[in-house]
Amino acid sequence: MRQEAGSGTDSSVPLEVWIDQDLCTGDGICAQYAPEVFELDIDGLAYVKSADDELLQDTGASTPVPLPLLTDVVASAKECPGDCIHVRRVEDRVEIYGPDAE
Repeated sequence: MRQEAGSGTDSSVPLEVWIDQDLCTGDGICAQYAPEVFELDIDGLAYVKSADDELLQDTGASTPVPLPLLTDVVASAKECPGDCIHVRRVEDRVEIYGPDAE
């Protein structure tokens, strides 16, 4: 199995992503990298989207990270000026990319 650089987990482990809107700067970098996962709402903040393309606006709402988009989602977390994108393992909710990553 392929190992993602710096993740401490192999690519077959289910991941989810969520955005802390309190820290979101509304730059839209995430939506540029992964528009299938992130979208800016009319309030100017970024949110994650469900697999059905529904904007998830509840505080702390998360969505699965599709494996083909993992690189784009990780790039979004790394480039986000607000450090508000959190990518974590579903099984134990340990953050592997983002401001709280170990």
